[in-house]
Amino acid sequence: MREEFQADLDEISRLLVTMAEAARAAMRKATTALLTADRSAAEAVIERDAEVDAIYGQVEAKVADTIARQAPVAGDLRTVITALHISADLERMGDLAEHVAKTARRRHPSPAVPAELRPVFTGMAEVADRMAGEIATLLGKPDAEPAARLETADDEMDALERRLFQVLLDDDWPYGAETAIDGALLGRFYERYADHIVNVGEQLVYLITGEPATDRS
Repeated sequence: MREEFQADLDEISRLLVTMAEAARAAMRKATTALLTADRSAAEAVIERDAEVDAIYGQVEAKVADTIARQAPVAGDLRTVITALHISADLERMGDLAEHVAKTARRRHPSPAVPAELRPVFTGMAEVADRMAGEIATLLGKPDAEPAARLETADDEMDALERRLFQVLLDDDWPYGAETAIDGALLGRFYERYADHIVNVGEQLVYLITGEPATDRS
């Protein structure tokens, strides 16, 4: 029974890593669509979001099946329930990448991001990609210390969002309300993407240490 339970946990872990890698790839491609007005890249992200949703469904089904068959308690139960919370955050990360791609598609053939905002969004994308790569690694090999440090990386994202609003709210902003609104929403998408990564990190810390995680969603 213990070997069967461990096999279930290994399968859940594999699905979570796959989800994290897919959410990372989606935001990468969505950023390409955003910064280069690449409609085909945007369409690819939108079409493939269903794959992340499908893996989320697989995690839910596997967790329910594992609980029903194995009746885990204490630390074992914490492991499978934590996996469920993590999968929900990863699914939202995929949705946020899709939101970025939809904005790029809606504004095509014009770029959704004017030249003044490109450095900020390039920075946001770099932080998001680095954090997503770290969380994919940690889901395969959980480690409390680097998981807790994701909060520091999120501070970088928050600083970039503040910088974004400084540009948008400048009296000399030349692009009108629609572009400003798009910029604010896009900044929010990247910021929330990073927040969900921090959530996953906190869930991993909880899994390893037993200390309660603080949900940021």
